[in-house]
Amino acid sequence: MADSSFDIVSKIDRQEVDNALSQTAREVATRFDFKGTNATIEWSGEHGIEISASADDRASAVLSVFQDKLIKRKQSLKILDASEPRQSGQQSKISITLKEGISSEDAKKISKLIRDEGPKGVKAQVQGDELRVSSKKRDDLQTVISLVKEQDYDFAVQFINYR
Repeated sequence: MADSSFDIVSKIDRQEVDNALSQTAREVATRFDFKGTNATIEWSGEHGIEISASADDRASAVLSVFQDKLIKRKQSLKILDASEPRQSGQQSKISITLKEGISSEDAKKISKLIRDEGPKGVKAQVQGDELRVSSKKRDDLQTVISLVKEQDYDFAVQFINYR
């Protein structure tokens, strides 16, 4: 019998993020508390989002609305790396970078956790920006998934290709 396996990844569902961004832009355009603040949210390149408004608190409020929309679309807030509000002329801006992929240090942390606390016979190997976990028993893989879910990492984790 071949080993069963799954991959641990940190990926962004770009379509869901784009939908959340569009919803936020519509809500900001129609909400009364944003009238006259020139508040906007838009893509800034492939992995960046730019929020601008006339004041720091309004820019932070747009960020809060965006985070609410992401949560409703079942996206982890750990994919966001938001800067502090900064002045740019008359505008206050917040830059957001979307984090994707598991760094090699983080992958080593996860594989060490699996080696130390996981069931015997489970192997974890780093493959680029993801981690492949394999074992002879599927029950051991379920144990590893719950073990990794219990941890609080500073990046989002998903489990894919379970076979």
